[in-house]
Amino acid sequence: MNLIEIIALTRENKEKVFKNFNQRYVREDLTKIEEKVKEIIIKVRDEGDKALIEFTKKFDKAKLKPLDILVNQKEIKGAYKKIKKNFLEIIREIIKRVKEFHQRQKENSWITIRERGIILGQIVNPIEKVGIYTPGGTAAYPSSLIMGAVPAKIAGVEEIVMATPPSPEGKVNPYLLVTAQELGISTIYKMGGAQAIAAFAYGTETVKPVNKIIGPGNIYVTLAKKEVFGKVDIDMLAGPTEIVIWADNKASPELIASDLFSQAEHDVNSSAILITESKLLAKEVKREIENKIKDLERKEIIGESLKNWGKIVIAQDDRIILEFINNFAPEHLELQIENPWEILGEIKNAGAIFIGSYSPEPIGDYWAGPNHILPTSGGAKFFSPLSVDDFTKKSSLIFYSRERLKEVKGKVMSLACLEGLQAHAYSMKVRR
Repeated sequence: MNLIEIIALTRENKEKVFKNFNQRYVREDLTKIEEKVKEIIIKVRDEGDKALIEFTKKFDKAKLKPLDILVNQKEIKGAYKKIKKNFLEIIREIIKRVKEFHQRQKENSWITIRERGIILGQIVNPIEKVGIYTPGGTAAYPSSLIMGAVPAKIAGVEEIVMATPPSPEGKVNPYLLVTAQELGISTIYKMGGAQAIAAFAYGTETVKPVNKIIGPGNIYVTLAKKEVFGKVDIDMLAGPTEIVIWADNKASPELIASDLFSQAEHDVNSSAILITESKLLAKEVKREIENKIKDLERKEIIGESLKNWGKIVIAQDDRIILEFINNFAPEHLELQIENPWEILGEIKNAGAIFIGSYSPEPIGDYWAGPNHILPTSGGAKFFSPLSVDDFTKKSSLIFYSRERLKEVKGKVMSLACLEGLQAHAYSMKVRR
């Protein structure tokens, strides 16, 4: 059995290795899917509820009437009777922890007197309306709903609404309904896929348009978000999930294998990578993977993921490991090494960093408090985890007195003329 390949990383072959790993950014030709997504968006934009109902029947096998698109209070109350007893306690604790972390991110408006006669500042306002897309059915993620809604509420967003695809019976996952209720989200639409994104962006007779769309989804959802960006804001264009684990010879092969499994089970395109200087550890982890995978429920998905996108990398030294990490820019990075705090400052590109053998990636997904909606596919080189900042917008504030404007008007006019904008200069000139 050869589930995961072991490769070497040296100074001589690093450029080739880096290039091969970066191929994950472009995994398939998406042209045909993009064309389908555009057709869906145009139809929903032009036909509203009629198109929404048509696509829901086609893709979700659910027959809805316009009145069924919006979840009613009876359905929400009924959901509480369908969940497991301990779910409510767990979900409330997670909401509390996520709130505590994100409260620290809140930014206030500020005004300063630069000098007499000049006042400058920045006004921070929340986005007014946000739509959260949440996958439904067997792939329902209450945790992702929390990660989207909590920072939006802390930012002061007045209206948060949710969309999730219905079951063929026209029902919504009860765990999602209860989580939404606990978060204070009362407007929930039964709609999924690209058609839900289109409805959020353009509105229908039933669905009111929003200013920003967030939340994970399949490739149709992602490409739809890309298509409507500009009409509305979006959180990010997320690709398949990924993890890089940096481990030394003192790390546990069992723990490493379990963490690689935890990411590989998401999707056949997930990337699960171990990088180490230890040849012995590399062999032991490979053996552990091949011995334990048979016991896992999602072994087919995990096996294909590890075969296609998983790797065990034996690196020449820790310098080249740091280069690899910063080049790969992983969504999740685990540091299972002896002195992780010493090298922390040299890690420039990572969505979330997990320190030590007892900080596995799932603790970040579900419990710790930081946001688990993270940049993928190298996005950590220029993007950050979802935060309160993503739900605010800023306005600059500028005031000049007559006297202060007189002092600088000549310099401003000179620059305006240099750029060929005479009306700019004239606007300054007439203020005597």
